[in-house]
Amino acid sequence: MAENRKEENMSKQVEGMRRMLLILDRVRRKGRFMPKDELLKYVNDKMSDLYGYRSITGRTLERDINDISEFFGIGITYNRTKRGYFIRNDYSTYDGRISQLMMNFDLVNALDRDTNLSSFVLAEHHRPLYSHWLMPLVRAIRDSHPVAFDYMNYRNDCNEKHFEVLPHYLKESNQRWYLLAYDGAAMKTFGVDRIRNLEVAVGETFERNTDIDVAELFRDCYGLWNDGKIPVEDIELRYDALDGRFIKSAPIHHSQKILADTSDEFRISLRLRITNDFVMELLSRSRSLEVIKPQHLRERIRHIYEEALKRNS
Repeated sequence: MAENRKEENMSKQVEGMRRMLLILDRVRRKGRFMPKDELLKYVNDKMSDLYGYRSITGRTLERDINDISEFFGIGITYNRTKRGYFIRNDYSTYDGRISQLMMNFDLVNALDRDTNLSSFVLAEHHRPLYSHWLMPLVRAIRDSHPVAFDYMNYRNDCNEKHFEVLPHYLKESNQRWYLLAYDGAAMKTFGVDRIRNLEVAVGETFERNTDIDVAELFRDCYGLWNDGKIPVEDIELRYDALDGRFIKSAPIHHSQKILADTSDEFRISLRLRITNDFVMELLSRSRSLEVIKPQHLRERIRHIYEEALKRNS
């Protein structure tokens, strides 16, 4: 009996925490003056759709807002003239904090409920950006439901394209979440932050391929851009000793091998596909970088420097 009461109390605490995080997320996204009836409907709809909870009353909503101030130190005030809630002071300073709380809270609770979650949610624990699509995608993968969404292409003037795919994995890379899904016979990668209008086909299921070796899939790439049309190449880089200490402690890629480590130079070899993500990584520590080979990568880096010099002259 006592154990049942303990589980019931824990369940209520989890439910209350979820409501509070939804309230925080909605009010800060609104900007200013979130109407009470709109906020209540949003919380009830999300709690029902995402977690299957029953609706709450306006009185419970007000208690949650008071608890938010006590637990998180974030004050939400109701403006009677504007008839809406707003976060006191500069709410933008709370954005990262709220996002981190929401993502970690939901993922931890999901992991507690489903010990198989770690087989398709591949986190690197680098504080990735939160997306409200994250948990619906977790459930879609877990329950083998197809999904449809509009996808924003940054490289094509942010134009959107509609996709209907079979979701298989969520992977974190460079502080962002990515969906790995089959679009027809091809496995594609989608940035979760660029997904719009997600719909989960809860009435449909598919047989998820659990034999995919995700590590092997991205073995020859940096990050998550694994374009098979780009060849795998041998790369040699030289740095000074100071940069070398950092690169030695945090290798650029698993293929990294140290060729020289002296007071004059730190030289390494790598073997991977030379993608834009990899080039951007090289530029992030370019103070002493010298590309020894291949020549086309050396010229690519030089061209970037030359264009930057023109813009900043």
